[in-house]
Amino acid sequence: MTNPGEGDLLALAVALGALRVGEVSTAERKLTAKLPPVLPTAIRYVREEIRAGRDPLGNEFCRLRTPEQRRPRGATYTPPAIVDAMVRWAVGKGRPSRVVDPGAGSGRFLVAAGRAFPCAALVGVELDPVAALLCRAHVAAAGLSQRANVLRADYRSVDLPGLPEGQKTLFIGNPPYVRHHLLEPTWKEWLVREARRYGLKPSALAGLHVHFYLATASKARPGDSACLITSSEWLDVNYGRMMRKLLLNGLSAERIVLVEPSAQPFPDAQTTATIACLERGARPSCVYFRRVANCADLGDLGGGRAVRRERLQSARRWSGLTRPKKAAPSGYVELGELCRVHRGQVTGANRLWIAGSGGPSLPPSVLFASITRARELYDAGPELATTRGLRAVIDLPRDLSDLRPEEREAVELFLDYVESRGGHQSYIARHRRPWWRVGLRRPAPILATYMARRPPAFVLNKAEARHLNIAHGLYPREPTSDILLRRLVEYLRSNTSLSDGRTYAGGLTKFEPREMERLLVPSPQLLMSGEAP
Repeated sequence: MTNPGEGDLLALAVALGALRVGEVSTAERKLTAKLPPVLPTAIRYVREEIRAGRDPLGNEFCRLRTPEQRRPRGATYTPPAIVDAMVRWAVGKGRPSRVVDPGAGSGRFLVAAGRAFPCAALVGVELDPVAALLCRAHVAAAGLSQRANVLRADYRSVDLPGLPEGQKTLFIGNPPYVRHHLLEPTWKEWLVREARRYGLKPSALAGLHVHFYLATASKARPGDSACLITSSEWLDVNYGRMMRKLLLNGLSAERIVLVEPSAQPFPDAQTTATIACLERGARPSCVYFRRVANCADLGDLGGGRAVRRERLQSARRWSGLTRPKKAAPSGYVELGELCRVHRGQVTGANRLWIAGSGGPSLPPSVLFASITRARELYDAGPELATTRGLRAVIDLPRDLSDLRPEEREAVELFLDYVESRGGHQSYIARHRRPWWRVGLRRPAPILATYMARRPPAFVLNKAEARHLNIAHGLYPREPTSDILLRRLVEYLRSNTSLSDGRTYAGGLTKFEPREMERLLVPSPQLLMSGEAP
């Protein structure tokens, strides 16, 4: 079923010649059975726009279907500046006999590549029948219909016809981004089977874009090239380990270009962007890594710093390789030399273990004012001076006999309440002894947020609040004066950048404890001298 207004768009697509491009699927033909008339002026205008290099059909589709409606299929349409840069890189690789777009959408990559390679066969693969028709219309209006086909299918299950010896295929496009929990079990089983062919062990957390990379490796022959843009998180996260291995053995990476998250490369989606340039079976000795501030700086994707394969094989994260390693200025040390960084405690059920959510009242001795929302640290400024306004976390002693009789009676009533709501059966509760002990850490002298679309907030914890796992606690390794802690907080607040963490698809940047410990800070002597910036 189409959205309101999509009937007019499909009528325009048919008028532009959509049904004359390749083999039109039954699902597409059903959509075109009863369509409204189209004004000749509209047909003429859209055809002129397409011949001028624009994509009015895709733009209108994105207007009719909101990002929220497109998200289940991972349909994020690629801006022209990115398409142009990726095609320019492909031109530098030579002339392919065939171009394949794994998730064609409205055909932006297919048409751009068709213009760049006038002799290449064009194959778009698109599951959404509406988008498939728009792709056909785009191709037809661009004058490319005689050598193009659009397969309405799932890319993972498509069998591409073989090419004669010596002919090459270019795979280019923007694989759909769909999170793992929306993927069907049968496709997760497919991922396991395909990964085994390459000696790889996939993660159940892998999203759809990982599937598309693996499918491309399976369809490509030695010498075929690929240029694919996805979110950046696979560079760093655990589920991306399989993909990083694939890009070293099999679908070999030639260069990787990361667009700074602050550039917001996709206007209608809060996501990151990394372009991988690949050649099947090449195994180059080095891979070039580059980071650009915005899409206008992409050029032909050239340049960058060479990183040897051996370094990539041992690296746990790849995003940091897109920039030269920072040399520690004289007098600077890693934060971990001064402080241990610990993530806050997990309750297993905040609705039960944060006081005020219901249940019997409890004695003050088991209630601890705590940071339970990152916003509380952002709002505090450089210093948390009071616990006023903070919620209390319930932290019971390991041995309930340590409580006074009236306290124990209240606690046992509370535990009955928790058990009646299944709180003792949560994953966290079942893996701690005893199950009721949250085990809050002692107050950290410095608290820090660790996941946001902005740099972490570092806060001096004068109120001695506890913290849950929405924050990190910084614990000095040695006794430290208040003035030194204050100056350390001031420095961290002014000098910590988002680029020091790892960025996920939604644009969120995360600092794991060890990553935060690697931040460079002035030594205590430099901080106390007042000469630190």
